[in-house]
Amino acid sequence: MQVSEIISWLINLLFYKPEVFCPIFYPGLVTILALLIFIIWLERKIAAKVQLRYGPLYVTRKAGGILQLLADLLRYMFQEPIIPKTVDKIAFIAGPVLLFATAYVPAALLPATAEFTGLRSELSLLAVLALLTLAPIFDIIIGWGSNNKFSLIGSMREGYIVMSYEIPMFLSTLAIAMVYGSLNIVEIVEMQSRCWGILLNPIAAATFLLVALISTARFPFEIAEAETEIVMGPYTEYSGILYGLLMGASYVKFYVLSMLFALLFLGGWHPSITWLEKIHPAAPGLVVFIKALIIMVFGIFLRAVYPRFRVDQAIRVGWHLLFMLSMLSIAYSLAVIWLVG
Repeated sequence: MQVSEIISWLINLLFYKPEVFCPIFYPGLVTILALLIFIIWLERKIAAKVQLRYGPLYVTRKAGGILQLLADLLRYMFQEPIIPKTVDKIAFIAGPVLLFATAYVPAALLPATAEFTGLRSELSLLAVLALLTLAPIFDIIIGWGSNNKFSLIGSMREGYIVMSYEIPMFLSTLAIAMVYGSLNIVEIVEMQSRCWGILLNPIAAATFLLVALISTARFPFEIAEAETEIVMGPYTEYSGILYGLLMGASYVKFYVLSMLFALLFLGGWHPSITWLEKIHPAAPGLVVFIKALIIMVFGIFLRAVYPRFRVDQAIRVGWHLLFMLSMLSIAYSLAVIWLVG
């Protein structure tokens, strides 16, 4: 086999096989890493603007200080990670890696377009939701393995909050799946070509969006790692690249949930831009990415305008408000099905 044939085979494998392209490039790892740098920079800039204080500025001032994020990334990568003697070393080291990995894996299963998806299954929605439930487990393992009372308290807070939001998340997702009669994400998106899910069931959309904010510790729900109360919660003992993975995991999960919200409630890749297909089969997925980015910008904007809830207030929101809204969204879906049928 000639060198040109090997290069051609590699290009075809990496860029035109959805089973490889989706996990690595879009909506997978490369997109996530680029988005992490941009969204953290934007969060700092928005918070600084709203609160009338300096954000990233003096590093590449003409570019808005965006290289400050690259400097922070290099610092996390090369800073010495300090591992206390009293911790459970396996749980302490593996926890952040597994937390970041389990936050990322659902992105690999999300479709870029109808014809370009890494997972073709009639139960793809259930697969994504099942993987989303794994990440909080490692928050609790991290808190326990750190052998620190602040870390343990922070991880227990995370456990309480998880119990309050996971049921509403599943019920609101089930509500929109009932309307379209499918658990296949691609089929749900295709059926939104005429009417988006947010119009068919706005209650499920509002519930899912609030759940996304809670599950990713967006303000006002940044509770597990409340700096003013318990230092940094489950992450008190972490430094260096291990802390970088922990910080990045919540943004990755927020990206996944924003993409899922765009696919289920905002029409996905509809309205489709057909000329983008000439660039690459996954290029029309740019429409989904833009919708998800708008959701993420809304989420980071809340940091600048809302104070943090107490843990009991957040749990009350989950059980008293979101649970009731999710049950109401199920009833709303049944009413829509009855009226249409």
